[in-house]
Amino acid sequence: MVDPQTTLEQVKEYYGKTLESSSDLKTGACCTADALPQRVREVLRLVGDEIKQKFYGCGSPIPPDLEGRTVLDLGCGSGRDVYVVSKLVGPTGRSIGIDMTKEQLEVASRHVDDQMRAFGFDKPNVEFRQGYIEDLTSAGIADASVDVVISNCVLNLSPDKQRVFSEIFRVLKPGGELYFSDVFAGCRVPAALAGDPVLLGECLGGAMYIEDFRRLMHDLGCNDHRVVSQRPIPLRDAQIQEKVGMIPFYSMTIRAFKLDTLEDICEDYGQVAIYRGSVPEMPHAFMLDDHHLFITNKPMLVCGNTASMLGETLYARHFTILGDRSTHFGAFNCSPATARPPEETGMGGACC
Repeated sequence: MVDPQTTLEQVKEYYGKTLESSSDLKTGACCTADALPQRVREVLRLVGDEIKQKFYGCGSPIPPDLEGRTVLDLGCGSGRDVYVVSKLVGPTGRSIGIDMTKEQLEVASRHVDDQMRAFGFDKPNVEFRQGYIEDLTSAGIADASVDVVISNCVLNLSPDKQRVFSEIFRVLKPGGELYFSDVFAGCRVPAALAGDPVLLGECLGGAMYIEDFRRLMHDLGCNDHRVVSQRPIPLRDAQIQEKVGMIPFYSMTIRAFKLDTLEDICEDYGQVAIYRGSVPEMPHAFMLDDHHLFITNKPMLVCGNTASMLGETLYARHFTILGDRSTHFGAFNCSPATARPPEETGMGGACC
């Protein structure tokens, strides 16, 4: 079994000293292949080059409609996503970044004044704190104090993932959202490889088996999380390919909500969701996950869990939910359309 403290020190060494920029990475794990939303691309033009050069994320885990929110970035590194969020939450919101690597935080912190000027803010709405994502209390993050938690290819690096996710749900407000991109494995990574410092630093050694992640979330009371996007990860280095080429790795963006109304399967209560088209950057449609696309003003059948995710969270003001849970009609077919028989595609509700 790998010693947790050894793991943390290896990660600090890899991201603080071994890597000089994202070009030093040996795999495609920490390379953003997802198309960045227009609102993110526009803000990134205002973000300093050094901040972007030290970025090692694997996705774009920045949800919509953030104005005025408090957002916490776990493993913020050089602060790229913290600064993007800073602009999106606006002067009335807060953007907080936490990282354990001193060298990364030094990059992030020295650009605060320049970035606030670039964003046109009179005073900073961003702060960086050195600490461990397994212990957000020591970093000063109180219970139920955060609207959204984001993370970009970092949670896999933690030696105590159960504690990390437990802390996430502790600091989220009721109805708050976890939205993160990370590396997952199609099977369990052998213990002998999990401690390899290069595999660990490249976000492969600590990658969770997808089903173990599902079980962990269930144990913490989150019975339903949603995959927003996923892609296979190329292993570009021959030595890494030789070590772990038998394991399929995926970069996935996932969202989950702090709700106590979620059931462990999708149940049918005859509920309907109507998107009002009121999220500024999504006037025509709202994508909840990889199989739920809500067309503006179009009534769509949804399961009870989806109704809760839309009607009891930060997105409630953008949706009209018709019906309640007083009548039950059995299980709801909420699987992705590509996983369903052709004759059923398009018939089950809000599945694209």
